[in-house]
Amino acid sequence: MTTDDIVTLLIRHRVKEGREQEYEGWLRRIIGIAKGYPGHLGIDVVRDRKDGLHLFTCVLRFANTSQLQAWLDSTERRQLVEEVSHLLADGDQVEINPEREFWFTPMPADVPQPPRWKQACITFLVILPLALLVPLVWQPLFKLQPWLGGYVASNVLITASIVLLVVYLFMPPVTRFFAGWLNRP
Repeated sequence: MTTDDIVTLLIRHRVKEGREQEYEGWLRRIIGIAKGYPGHLGIDVVRDRKDGLHLFTCVLRFANTSQLQAWLDSTERRQLVEEVSHLLADGDQVEINPEREFWFTPMPADVPQPPRWKQACITFLVILPLALLVPLVWQPLFKLQPWLGGYVASNVLITASIVLLVVYLFMPPVTRFFAGWLNRP
């Protein structure tokens, strides 16, 4: 498998007012089921608001188009979507996207992404402090376990730590905080 084979599916659900908790329970169930499908590479959920309602954008990655299609066509998915349909204001909005990763909130096809230079500024703002601090955090372990302090091992641990912190912990709230600036023309 090459990274060119990876396909991304965007699913958007605007949830009716007061039904968010019920939807969250359903979302946990369907995520657990999707993870069991062949080729499933991960899922991220972006929570936002649109027109006064909670908007959930699920970003699913699959190893290739046929495995993604198997999930989309599955009886399990169809039944789960039917089960949740009464909670959704606009139904099940599905879009296959050629982009593989989304640090910045995925937009509908007719809404432009923030300019690349703004994305680069926010990414730099998040990564720089981590690049300075994460190696310091790992130093005590490198001293206790000298084999971890070697050039390759230490760089793998530091880089993996930074990537995971950026993608899962820091980038989502930072992009929400700067959303007004990112999306301003």
